[in-house]
Amino acid sequence: MLKFCTQDQAFLPRDLKERFKKVKEMGFYGYEIDGSLLLNNLDEVKAAIKETGMPVVSACGGYRGWIGDFIEERRVNGIEDIEKILEALQEIGGTGIVVPAAWGMFTFRLPPMVSPRSLEEDRKAILDSLKILDKKAGETNTVVYLEPLNRYQDHMINTLATARGIIEEGGFKNVKIIADVYHMNIDEDEINQAVVDNQDLVRHIHVADNHRFQPGSGSINFKKFFNTLKDINYSGHLVFECRVRGENLEEEYKKALDYLKSCE
Repeated sequence: MLKFCTQDQAFLPRDLKERFKKVKEMGFYGYEIDGSLLLNNLDEVKAAIKETGMPVVSACGGYRGWIGDFIEERRVNGIEDIEKILEALQEIGGTGIVVPAAWGMFTFRLPPMVSPRSLEEDRKAILDSLKILDKKAGETNTVVYLEPLNRYQDHMINTLATARGIIEEGGFKNVKIIADVYHMNIDEDEINQAVVDNQDLVRHIHVADNHRFQPGSGSINFKKFFNTLKDINYSGHLVFECRVRGENLEEEYKKALDYLKSCE
């Protein structure tokens, strides 16, 4: 059975205990939390987990800079924040944190189309950052999930193969790959083959349909994708990271979860 989880949505309660209860009632296995929310409300998160039995399986975002940031101060701040988030995840039994090279910082697809840094310098910044985070993840028994983003949102890591190359070059033991279906649909030749080719490193998955809205509302063949996951014995989580549209957003979200479960 696949383990479907969710990030926050605007229609979910703001109180953490009520939010976790709602997520559980909807049929989700676990919750992926914003890193800054975890750090700033650790005791409240622990209490919500204890009362509801809803695990916080991972974190995503919530740090002050990217591991491939152009600005060194932001890169350092980001590393410091991610280290603290990994420590907090260890306290609550979370598996790890999702980390892209950068998001929305630069793309070759939009003006000025000329990066202020060379590709070699990009790679060095990422490797230097991950060397620190790989060590911290080992100390906290957690994982850094390196996320390839599509070419319109980042210029450094766009495919699972590129993420793999970074991990292998650095010799990292605690850095794995998160496969995001939405991003893969844009930059991979074929999403199923990409996962098969990197099955030894894919440890986390984000799900959304081809247009970033809720699964089942677009053109992604999730049944085929889930068959691929079964073929490679994938045992990690699948986290909803999507926008939602429809008249009743909560109802549409629940329908999307039911749809994915029907594709298993």
